[in-house]
Amino acid sequence: MKHIMKAVVTLVLTLCIPLAAMAVPAEWPKKLTCGLIPTESAAGITDRYDNLAKYLEKKLGIPVELQVSTDYAGVITAMQFKHIDLAYFGPKSYVEAAQRANAEAFVVEITEDGSDGYHGIIITKKGSGINSLEDAKGKVWAFTDPNSTSGTLVPTVHFVKTMKIDPEKYFSKVIYSGSHESSILAIKGGKIDVASTNDLDLDRGNGKHWDKDKDFQILWTSELIPGSPMAYRKDLPDSLKKALKEAFISYKDKEGLSKLKLKGYAATEDKTYNPIRDQIEVKKQLANK
Repeated sequence: MKHIMKAVVTLVLTLCIPLAAMAVPAEWPKKLTCGLIPTESAAGITDRYDNLAKYLEKKLGIPVELQVSTDYAGVITAMQFKHIDLAYFGPKSYVEAAQRANAEAFVVEITEDGSDGYHGIIITKKGSGINSLEDAKGKVWAFTDPNSTSGTLVPTVHFVKTMKIDPEKYFSKVIYSGSHESSILAIKGGKIDVASTNDLDLDRGNGKHWDKDKDFQILWTSELIPGSPMAYRKDLPDSLKKALKEAFISYKDKEGLSKLKLKGYAATEDKTYNPIRDQIEVKKQLANK
């Protein structure tokens, strides 16, 4: 009887050990650090990704730490020097990271309407009297970050290639706000006149920091931009990269996805971002003219 009881206790204790923790391969790191580009305040973006981080910890069996940089370049540099293992990038910052930091896209955001992309937009404050980009001449303009896709690259190509203007000369002042949230709030507060952002980040703050229909007027909308990817370092163990991809694709938590304003994640690959590479080349060629 004592032997039976001992066997039962041993079985119970074994079942209490998380299966994921028992199965963690020896070559995996003891902790995963995930970098996040600063699309909004550090507190705001950390809160949005907290649920996902906890899910990954449970799924992979190792701690996951979120790290928000002060700018997009900081995330690229952190991956280049192996201070982070994976990161949330915008399309342009991903292309830069793939070139400089051994990054490889593995999943892409799927928006709540089922799209694997988003749109760049140019906004002004509702009632500003600015009803077109022609009306915006001589006004104060804000890009977001030099490595932002919708906040800098896409509108710059539109200005120079389509409108045939130099934004530095067309607007009375050009600034870089640092994040999409900063640009949108600056428009709402009347601190700047016109700014570039995107429909996804406008939706993320809707009802919390602003009312997108009451506060803003959209002056221009871009063609569909490939969705923002999650990318890991290519030199991570293959088994970990496979597990990360499977974990993101299987992430279905309603509360967590609601915070992210996403339907989920889908598998992607590096070549998805070739159109962004083409835009970067166009911008370089236009700058050299």
